[in-house]
Amino acid sequence: MGKAFDKISAGLEDAIAFAQGNGSRGRVAKPIDVRAIRIATNKTQKEFAEAYGLPIGTVRDWEQNRRQPDAPARVLLSLIQAEPGTVENLIAKSQG
Repeated sequence: MGKAFDKISAGLEDAIAFAQGNGSRGRVAKPIDVRAIRIATNKTQKEFAEAYGLPIGTVRDWEQNRRQPDAPARVLLSLIQAEPGTVENLIAKSQG
């Protein structure tokens, strides 16, 4: 139990230091503009969600800043931003 407590305590100290302005003790993901990525693909929210296998509610939440994409979603969105057609084709192939 001592090791677990030490890890939790260290994490809490890092969080407090970060909250007090010490940026070296934490990481913040750079915001990702899902709406801009979608618009660049020239798709509606529904078309974007269907093309890339995403729930439409999730796309809406991202665009309205009610939620932020998690790490795997950020990777997918980055790939879509770089090569939307390729990603769409790969997803279509994988779905049969």
